Amino acid sequence: MKPRKKELGDRNLIGANVTRLRKLYHISQKELAINMQLLGVDINLSSLSKLEGQERAATDKEVLAIARTFGIYVDDLFKNPG
Repeated sequence: MKPRKKELGDRNLIGANVTRLRKLYHISQKELAINMQLLGVDINLSSLSKLEGQERAATDKEVLAIARTFGIYVDDLFKNPG
């Protein structure tokens, strides 16, 4: 995996956890985006990258689709990963 070029932003609370979960489950951003699209969320790779980098806010639909993709509770996305 490529190292992050920029520091994390401050526009959402879940970005770092999304990245952590994606790496834990060995899925690419493209695969996550496809899973989210299958759940009715219109998201592209650039938007997903910005979400993970905390450069943009996450919508409620995105948060729900991410939680469903990983089979976790929505609340788990907001927990401190450390």
